Amino acid sequence: MSSSIKLILKDLFALQRLGIKVGLDHTEELLKAIGNPHLSLNCIHIAGTNGKGTTCAIINKILIESGLTVGLYTSPHLVNFNERIQVNSQKISDHEIAQFMAENMVNIKKTNTTFFETTTAMAFDYFNKKSVDIAVIETGLGGRLDSTNVISPLVCGITSISLDHSDILGDTIEKISKEKAGIIKKNTPIYIFEQNENIIEIIKKKSAKVNAPLTIIKSNDVETFTSNDLGSVFKYKGYNIKLPLIGGHQVQNCVLAIDIVDFVLKGVNENILKAAISKLSWAGRMEKLSEKNIYYDVAHNYDGIRALINTIKKIHPKTRIVGLFCIKAEKNIELICDELKKHFIKVIICQDKEKYLLSVKALSEIFKKEKIKFLEGKSVKDGIRILTNSNIGEYVGLIFGSHYIAKEVYSEF
Repeated sequence: MSSSIKLILKDLFALQRLGIKVGLDHTEELLKAIGNPHLSLNCIHIAGTNGKGTTCAIINKILIESGLTVGLYTSPHLVNFNERIQVNSQKISDHEIAQFMAENMVNIKKTNTTFFETTTAMAFDYFNKKSVDIAVIETGLGGRLDSTNVISPLVCGITSISLDHSDILGDTIEKISKEKAGIIKKNTPIYIFEQNENIIEIIKKKSAKVNAPLTIIKSNDVETFTSNDLGSVFKYKGYNIKLPLIGGHQVQNCVLAIDIVDFVLKGVNENILKAAISKLSWAGRMEKLSEKNIYYDVAHNYDGIRALINTIKKIHPKTRIVGLFCIKAEKNIELICDELKKHFIKVIICQDKEKYLLSVKALSEIFKKEKIKFLEGKSVKDGIRILTNSNIGEYVGLIFGSHYIAKEVYSEF
Protein backbone atom coordinates (compact mmCIF):
# COMPACT_ATOMS: atom_id res chain seq x y z
CA MET A 1 0.00 0.00 0.00
CA SER A 2 1.44 3.39 -1.02
CA SER A 3 1.96 6.15 1.52
CA SER A 4 -0.64 8.36 -0.22
CA ILE A 5 -3.34 5.66 0.09
CA LYS A 6 -2.40 5.17 3.75
CA LEU A 7 -2.91 8.88 4.38
CA ILE A 8 -6.31 8.90 2.67
CA LEU A 9 -7.45 5.85 4.64
CA LYS A 10 -6.28 7.60 7.79
CA ASP A 11 -8.66 10.45 6.89
CA LEU A 12 -11.54 7.96 6.78
CA PHE A 13 -10.83 6.52 10.20
CA ALA A 14 -10.29 10.02 11.60
CA LEU A 15 -14.02 10.60 11.05
CA GLN A 16 -14.65 8.31 14.04
CA ARG A 17 -13.86 11.33 16.19
CA LEU A 18 -17.29 12.70 15.23
CA GLY A 19 -18.92 9.78 17.06
CA ILE A 20 -22.47 8.61 16.33
CA LYS A 21 -25.14 10.96 14.98
CA VAL A 22 -28.75 9.89 14.61
CA GLY A 23 -30.65 11.33 11.68
CA LEU A 24 -30.56 11.18 7.90
CA ASP A 25 -29.76 14.80 6.98
CA HIS A 26 -25.96 14.50 6.71
CA THR A 27 -26.15 11.22 4.79
CA GLU A 28 -28.71 12.65 2.37
CA GLU A 29 -26.59 15.75 1.81
CA LEU A 30 -23.50 13.70 1.00
CA LEU A 31 -25.44 11.33 -1.26
CA LYS A 32 -26.96 14.26 -3.13
CA ALA A 33 -23.48 15.73 -3.63
CA ILE A 34 -22.22 12.47 -5.19
CA GLY A 35 -25.24 11.93 -7.44
CA ASN A 36 -27.66 9.94 -5.23
CA PRO A 37 -26.29 6.50 -6.18
CA HIS A 38 -28.70 4.74 -3.78
CA LEU A 39 -31.69 5.70 -5.91
CA SER A 40 -30.53 3.33 -8.65
CA LEU A 41 -30.20 0.31 -6.37
CA ASN A 42 -32.57 -2.59 -5.70
CA CYS A 43 -32.13 -3.12 -1.97
CA ILE A 44 -32.99 -5.57 0.77
CA HIS A 45 -32.95 -3.84 4.18
CA ILE A 46 -32.31 -5.74 7.42
CA ALA A 47 -32.60 -4.38 10.97
CA GLY A 48 -32.60 -6.01 14.42
CA THR A 49 -30.50 -6.27 17.56
CA ASN A 50 -28.97 -9.72 17.09
CA GLY A 51 -28.60 -11.80 13.94
CA LYS A 52 -28.96 -9.12 11.28
CA GLY A 53 -25.41 -9.55 9.96
CA THR A 54 -25.85 -13.32 9.73
CA THR A 55 -29.21 -12.93 7.99
CA CYS A 56 -27.63 -10.56 5.46
CA ALA A 57 -24.79 -13.03 4.88
CA ILE A 58 -27.23 -15.88 4.18
CA ILE A 59 -29.32 -13.76 1.80
CA ASN A 60 -26.13 -12.67 0.04
CA LYS A 61 -24.93 -16.25 -0.43
CA ILE A 62 -28.24 -17.52 -1.84
CA LEU A 63 -28.57 -14.63 -4.28
CA ILE A 64 -25.00 -15.11 -5.54
CA GLU A 65 -25.59 -18.84 -5.97
CA SER A 66 -28.72 -17.91 -7.96
CA GLY A 67 -26.52 -16.10 -10.49
CA LEU A 68 -26.99 -12.48 -9.41
CA THR A 69 -24.39 -9.78 -8.83
CA VAL A 70 -24.88 -8.87 -5.18
CA GLY A 71 -23.64 -6.02 -3.02
CA LEU A 72 -23.33 -6.64 0.71
CA TYR A 73 -22.98 -3.86 3.29
CA THR A 74 -22.53 -4.93 6.92
CA SER A 75 -20.95 -3.55 10.07
CA PRO A 76 -18.89 -3.56 12.14
CA HIS A 77 -15.86 -5.22 10.60
CA LEU A 78 -13.82 -7.72 12.58
CA VAL A 79 -10.30 -7.38 11.17
CA ASN A 80 -10.29 -5.12 8.09
CA PHE A 81 -12.57 -2.24 7.11
CA ASN A 82 -12.89 -3.77 3.60
CA GLU A 83 -15.11 -6.54 5.05
CA ARG A 84 -17.97 -4.02 5.28
CA ILE A 85 -18.43 -3.51 1.54
CA GLN A 86 -18.43 -6.51 -0.83
CA VAL A 87 -19.65 -7.45 -4.28
CA ASN A 88 -20.12 -11.19 -4.84
CA SER A 89 -18.01 -11.83 -1.73
CA GLN A 90 -15.09 -9.76 -3.08
CA LYS A 91 -14.14 -7.01 -0.65
CA ILE A 92 -13.71 -3.43 -1.78
CA SER A 93 -9.99 -2.73 -2.31
CA ASP A 94 -7.89 -0.20 -0.42
CA HIS A 95 -7.41 1.63 -3.71
CA GLU A 96 -11.19 1.89 -4.28
CA ILE A 97 -11.73 3.15 -0.73
CA ALA A 98 -9.00 5.72 -1.16
CA GLN A 99 -10.38 6.77 -4.55
CA PHE A 100 -13.82 7.46 -3.06
CA MET A 101 -12.29 9.47 -0.23
CA ALA A 102 -10.04 11.48 -2.56
CA GLU A 103 -12.88 12.26 -4.97
CA ASN A 104 -15.35 13.22 -2.24
CA MET A 105 -13.29 14.66 0.62
CA VAL A 106 -14.51 18.21 -0.07
CA ASN A 107 -18.13 17.05 0.18
CA ILE A 108 -17.43 14.90 3.24
CA LYS A 109 -15.96 17.89 5.06
CA LYS A 110 -18.71 20.22 3.83
CA THR A 111 -21.51 17.92 5.02
CA ASN A 112 -19.66 17.01 8.23
CA THR A 113 -20.57 13.35 7.85
CA THR A 114 -19.45 10.81 10.44
CA PHE A 115 -17.46 7.63 9.82
CA PHE A 116 -20.61 5.51 9.41
CA GLU A 117 -22.45 8.08 7.30
CA THR A 118 -19.44 8.31 4.98
CA THR A 119 -19.00 4.54 4.69
CA THR A 120 -22.72 4.15 3.95
CA ALA A 121 -22.44 6.62 1.07
CA MET A 122 -19.28 4.86 -0.07
CA ALA A 123 -21.12 1.51 -0.17
CA PHE A 124 -24.00 2.89 -2.23
CA ASP A 125 -21.59 4.58 -4.63
CA TYR A 126 -19.53 1.38 -5.00
CA PHE A 127 -22.58 -0.82 -5.59
CA ASN A 128 -23.89 1.62 -8.20
CA LYS A 129 -20.57 1.66 -10.05
CA LYS A 130 -20.45 -2.15 -9.96
CA SER A 131 -24.02 -2.33 -11.35
CA VAL A 132 -25.17 -4.84 -8.74
CA ASP A 133 -28.51 -6.59 -9.28
CA ILE A 134 -29.34 -6.47 -5.56
CA ALA A 135 -27.77 -4.69 -2.59
CA VAL A 136 -28.20 -6.33 0.82
CA ILE A 137 -28.03 -3.59 3.44
CA GLU A 138 -27.65 -4.05 7.19
CA THR A 139 -28.60 -1.17 9.46
CA GLY A 140 -25.86 0.16 11.69
CA LEU A 141 -27.82 1.31 14.73
CA GLY A 142 -31.59 1.22 15.18
CA GLY A 143 -33.51 1.79 11.98
CA ARG A 144 -35.65 4.91 11.85
CA LEU A 145 -32.73 7.35 12.03
CA ASP A 146 -29.99 5.00 10.79
CA SER A 147 -27.92 6.28 7.87
CA THR A 148 -28.98 3.32 5.73
CA ASN A 149 -32.64 4.30 6.02
CA VAL A 150 -32.43 6.59 2.99
CA ILE A 151 -33.20 3.66 0.68
CA SER A 152 -36.54 2.50 -0.73
CA PRO A 153 -36.06 -1.28 -0.50
CA LEU A 154 -37.80 -4.11 -2.31
CA VAL A 155 -38.34 -5.86 1.02
CA CYS A 156 -37.37 -5.49 4.69
CA GLY A 157 -36.53 -7.97 7.41
CA ILE A 158 -36.26 -7.58 11.17
CA THR A 159 -34.30 -10.08 13.26
CA SER A 160 -34.54 -10.57 17.04
CA ILE A 161 -34.92 -7.36 19.07
CA SER A 162 -33.55 -6.87 22.58
CA LEU A 163 -32.06 -4.21 24.83
CA ASP A 164 -28.88 -2.71 23.38
CA HIS A 165 -27.59 0.82 22.74
CA SER A 166 -30.23 1.96 25.23
CA ASP A 167 -28.55 5.36 25.58
CA ILE A 168 -29.45 6.10 21.94
CA LEU A 169 -32.42 3.87 21.04
CA GLY A 170 -34.34 3.90 24.32
CA ASP A 171 -34.37 2.07 27.63
CA THR A 172 -37.26 -0.33 26.97
CA ILE A 173 -37.93 -3.08 24.43
CA GLU A 174 -40.93 -1.09 23.20
CA LYS A 175 -38.90 2.06 22.48
CA ILE A 176 -36.18 0.07 20.73
CA SER A 177 -38.76 -1.86 18.68
CA LYS A 178 -40.26 1.41 17.44
CA GLU A 179 -36.81 2.50 16.26
CA LYS A 180 -36.21 -0.82 14.47
CA ALA A 181 -39.70 -0.62 12.92
CA GLY A 182 -38.61 2.67 11.36
CA ILE A 183 -37.26 0.76 8.34
CA ILE A 184 -40.78 -0.40 7.41
CA LYS A 185 -41.86 1.46 4.27
CA LYS A 186 -45.17 2.07 2.52
CA ASN A 187 -46.39 -0.98 0.56
CA THR A 188 -43.06 -2.76 1.16
CA PRO A 189 -43.18 -6.37 2.43
CA ILE A 190 -41.73 -6.95 5.89
CA TYR A 191 -40.64 -10.31 7.38
CA ILE A 192 -39.95 -11.13 11.02
CA PHE A 193 -39.56 -14.31 13.10
CA GLU A 194 -42.01 -14.54 16.01
CA GLN A 195 -40.74 -13.14 19.31
CA ASN A 196 -41.89 -11.08 22.31
CA GLU A 197 -45.60 -10.18 21.91
CA ASN A 198 -44.96 -6.49 22.62
CA ILE A 199 -42.39 -6.37 19.82
CA ILE A 200 -44.71 -8.09 17.34
CA GLU A 201 -47.57 -5.75 18.25
CA ILE A 202 -45.41 -2.71 17.47
CA ILE A 203 -44.33 -4.22 14.15
CA LYS A 204 -47.97 -5.02 13.31
CA LYS A 205 -49.10 -1.46 14.05
CA LYS A 206 -46.36 0.14 11.96
CA SER A 207 -46.96 -2.29 9.08
CA ALA A 208 -50.69 -1.61 9.08
CA LYS A 209 -50.12 2.15 9.23
CA VAL A 210 -48.06 2.15 6.01
CA ASN A 211 -49.88 -0.76 4.35
CA ALA A 212 -46.75 -2.95 4.40
CA PRO A 213 -47.57 -6.67 3.94
CA LEU A 214 -46.32 -8.42 7.09
CA THR A 215 -45.19 -12.04 7.36
CA ILE A 216 -44.54 -13.44 10.84
CA ILE A 217 -42.64 -16.73 10.73
CA LYS A 218 -43.76 -19.15 13.43
CA SER A 219 -41.52 -21.53 15.38
CA ASN A 220 -43.92 -24.34 14.51
CA ASP A 221 -43.17 -23.76 10.81
CA VAL A 222 -39.64 -25.08 11.39
CA GLU A 223 -38.84 -28.72 12.14
CA THR A 224 -35.32 -29.10 13.56
CA PHE A 225 -33.81 -32.57 13.41
CA THR A 226 -30.31 -32.07 14.83
CA SER A 227 -28.34 -29.20 16.32
CA ASN A 228 -24.72 -29.68 17.35
CA ASP A 229 -21.21 -28.22 16.96
CA LEU A 230 -21.39 -28.86 13.20
CA GLY A 231 -24.56 -26.79 12.79
CA SER A 232 -28.25 -27.66 12.40
CA VAL A 233 -30.35 -29.84 10.12
CA PHE A 234 -33.93 -28.64 9.73
CA LYS A 235 -36.94 -28.62 7.41
CA TYR A 236 -38.76 -25.46 6.33
CA LYS A 237 -41.38 -25.03 3.59
CA GLY A 238 -40.47 -28.44 2.24
CA TYR A 239 -36.77 -27.56 2.02
CA ASN A 240 -34.39 -29.91 3.86
CA ILE A 241 -31.55 -27.67 5.00
CA LYS A 242 -28.14 -28.44 6.50
CA LEU A 243 -26.94 -25.19 8.07
CA PRO A 244 -23.24 -25.06 9.03
CA LEU A 245 -23.79 -22.26 11.57
CA ILE A 246 -24.09 -23.31 15.22
CA GLY A 247 -27.16 -22.57 17.34
CA GLY A 248 -30.94 -22.59 17.18
CA HIS A 249 -30.97 -18.81 16.78
CA GLN A 250 -29.11 -19.28 13.48
CA VAL A 251 -31.95 -21.48 12.23
CA GLN A 252 -34.30 -18.54 12.84
CA ASN A 253 -31.97 -16.21 10.93
CA CYS A 254 -31.76 -18.72 8.09
CA VAL A 255 -35.53 -19.17 7.62
CA LEU A 256 -35.97 -15.39 7.70
CA ALA A 257 -33.36 -15.13 4.93
CA ILE A 258 -35.04 -17.91 2.93
CA ASP A 259 -38.42 -16.14 3.05
CA ILE A 260 -36.90 -12.85 1.93
CA VAL A 261 -35.01 -14.42 -0.97
CA ASP A 262 -38.10 -16.42 -1.89
CA PHE A 263 -40.01 -13.13 -2.22
CA VAL A 264 -37.29 -11.37 -4.23
CA LEU A 265 -36.71 -14.26 -6.65
CA LYS A 266 -40.36 -15.38 -6.68
CA GLY A 267 -39.22 -18.85 -5.68
CA VAL A 268 -35.90 -20.53 -4.89
CA ASN A 269 -34.55 -23.71 -6.43
CA GLU A 270 -33.89 -26.20 -3.61
CA ASN A 271 -30.55 -27.35 -5.06
CA ILE A 272 -29.36 -23.75 -5.30
CA LEU A 273 -30.57 -23.09 -1.76
CA LYS A 274 -28.76 -26.14 -0.37
CA ALA A 275 -25.55 -25.35 -2.28
CA ALA A 276 -25.52 -21.74 -1.05
CA ILE A 277 -26.19 -22.57 2.59
CA SER A 278 -23.63 -25.40 2.62
CA LYS A 279 -20.92 -22.83 1.75
CA LEU A 280 -21.84 -20.47 4.57
CA SER A 281 -19.37 -19.21 7.12
CA TRP A 282 -19.69 -16.09 9.24
CA ALA A 283 -16.73 -15.14 11.38
CA GLY A 284 -17.21 -14.38 15.05
CA ARG A 285 -20.50 -16.27 15.41
CA MET A 286 -20.01 -19.40 17.54
CA GLU A 287 -16.81 -19.83 15.58
CA LYS A 288 -14.78 -22.86 16.63
CA LEU A 289 -11.15 -21.80 16.87
CA SER A 290 -9.58 -24.98 18.20
CA GLU A 291 -10.20 -28.71 18.52
CA LYS A 292 -9.91 -28.09 22.26
CA ASN A 293 -13.44 -26.62 22.00
CA ILE A 294 -12.46 -22.97 22.09
CA TYR A 295 -15.12 -20.72 20.52
CA TYR A 296 -15.29 -17.02 19.65
CA ASP A 297 -18.53 -15.07 19.43
CA VAL A 298 -19.07 -11.31 19.19
CA ALA A 299 -22.27 -11.48 21.31
CA HIS A 300 -22.22 -8.30 23.38
CA ASN A 301 -25.68 -7.80 24.90
CA TYR A 302 -27.75 -9.79 27.37
CA ASP A 303 -29.98 -11.63 24.90
CA GLY A 304 -27.09 -12.40 22.55
CA ILE A 305 -24.94 -13.74 25.38
CA ARG A 306 -27.83 -15.77 26.81
CA ALA A 307 -28.48 -17.35 23.39
CA LEU A 308 -24.77 -18.10 23.10
CA ILE A 309 -24.64 -19.78 26.52
CA ASN A 310 -27.78 -21.80 25.75
CA THR A 311 -26.15 -23.04 22.54
CA ILE A 312 -22.97 -24.05 24.38
CA LYS A 313 -25.00 -25.87 27.05
CA LYS A 314 -26.97 -27.71 24.39
CA ILE A 315 -24.00 -28.97 22.36
CA HIS A 316 -21.74 -29.54 25.40
CA PRO A 317 -24.35 -30.39 28.07
CA LYS A 318 -22.10 -31.74 30.81
CA THR A 319 -18.98 -29.69 30.20
CA ARG A 320 -17.80 -26.79 32.34
CA ILE A 321 -17.39 -23.37 30.71
CA VAL A 322 -14.42 -21.04 31.09
CA GLY A 323 -14.82 -17.57 29.58
CA LEU A 324 -12.58 -14.82 28.27
CA PHE A 325 -14.69 -11.69 28.48
CA CYS A 326 -14.31 -8.09 27.27
CA ILE A 327 -17.18 -5.63 26.84
CA LYS A 328 -18.06 -1.98 26.28
CA ALA A 329 -19.04 0.22 29.19
CA GLU A 330 -22.63 1.00 28.22
CA LYS A 331 -23.85 -2.61 28.10
CA ASN A 332 -26.30 -3.99 30.68
CA ILE A 333 -23.54 -5.60 32.68
CA GLU A 334 -25.62 -6.57 35.74
CA LEU A 335 -27.93 -8.85 33.73
CA ILE A 336 -24.95 -10.35 31.91
CA CYS A 337 -23.26 -11.03 35.25
CA ASP A 338 -26.27 -13.10 36.32
CA GLU A 339 -25.64 -15.42 33.36
CA LEU A 340 -21.91 -15.59 34.08
CA LYS A 341 -22.54 -16.58 37.70
CA LYS A 342 -24.93 -19.34 36.68
CA HIS A 343 -22.91 -20.98 33.92
CA PHE A 344 -19.16 -20.23 34.14
CA ILE A 345 -16.72 -21.84 36.54
CA LYS A 346 -14.40 -18.88 36.00
CA VAL A 347 -14.00 -15.87 33.71
CA ILE A 348 -10.77 -14.32 32.46
CA ILE A 349 -10.92 -10.55 31.99
CA CYS A 350 -8.49 -8.45 29.98
CA GLN A 351 -8.13 -5.15 28.12
CA ASP A 352 -8.13 -4.75 24.35
CA LYS A 353 -5.10 -3.03 22.75
CA GLU A 354 -7.05 0.03 21.60
CA LYS A 355 -8.72 0.45 24.99
CA TYR A 356 -12.22 0.75 23.50
CA LEU A 357 -13.59 -1.60 26.14
CA LEU A 358 -13.97 -1.62 29.92
CA SER A 359 -10.65 -1.72 31.73
CA VAL A 360 -9.58 -4.73 33.78
CA LYS A 361 -9.84 -2.55 36.88
CA ALA A 362 -13.44 -1.55 36.11
CA LEU A 363 -14.49 -5.11 35.24
CA SER A 364 -12.76 -6.57 38.30
CA GLU A 365 -14.67 -4.17 40.57
CA ILE A 366 -17.96 -5.21 38.96
CA PHE A 367 -17.09 -8.92 39.23
CA LYS A 368 -16.09 -8.59 42.89
CA LYS A 369 -19.39 -6.88 43.64
CA GLU A 370 -21.30 -9.58 41.72
CA LYS A 371 -19.24 -12.38 43.34
CA ILE A 372 -17.99 -13.83 40.03
CA LYS A 373 -14.80 -15.90 40.04
CA PHE A 374 -12.29 -14.31 37.70
CA LEU A 375 -8.66 -14.15 36.64
CA GLU A 376 -6.91 -11.13 35.14
CA GLY A 377 -5.00 -11.29 31.87
CA LYS A 378 -2.37 -8.67 31.03
CA SER A 379 -3.71 -8.56 27.46
CA VAL A 380 -6.04 -10.48 25.14
CA LYS A 381 -3.04 -12.60 24.14
CA ASP A 382 -2.29 -13.37 27.79
CA GLY A 383 -5.96 -14.07 28.46
CA ILE A 384 -6.03 -16.61 25.62
CA ARG A 385 -2.88 -18.23 27.03
CA ILE A 386 -4.60 -18.63 30.41
CA LEU A 387 -7.77 -19.92 28.74
CA THR A 388 -6.08 -22.52 26.56
CA ASN A 389 -3.90 -23.76 29.42
CA SER A 390 -6.62 -24.09 32.05
CA ASN A 391 -5.73 -27.20 34.01
CA ILE A 392 -9.24 -28.23 35.01
CA GLY A 393 -9.92 -31.32 32.94
CA GLU A 394 -12.57 -31.21 30.23
CA TYR A 395 -14.01 -27.76 29.57
CA VAL A 396 -15.33 -25.43 26.85
CA GLY A 397 -13.54 -22.13 26.33
CA LEU A 398 -15.67 -19.20 25.23
CA ILE A 399 -14.18 -15.88 24.07
CA PHE A 400 -16.97 -13.32 23.85
CA GLY A 401 -18.30 -9.83 24.51
CA SER A 402 -16.97 -7.72 21.64
CA HIS A 403 -15.89 -7.51 18.01
CA TYR A 404 -13.12 -5.12 19.05
CA ILE A 405 -10.87 -8.00 20.13
CA ALA A 406 -11.28 -10.00 16.89
CA LYS A 407 -7.92 -9.07 15.39
CA GLU A 408 -6.10 -10.00 18.58
CA VAL A 409 -8.06 -13.26 18.90
CA TYR A 410 -7.39 -14.39 15.32
CA SER A 411 -3.68 -13.64 15.66
CA GLU A 412 -3.50 -16.40 18.31
CA PHE A 413 -5.31 -19.14 16.36
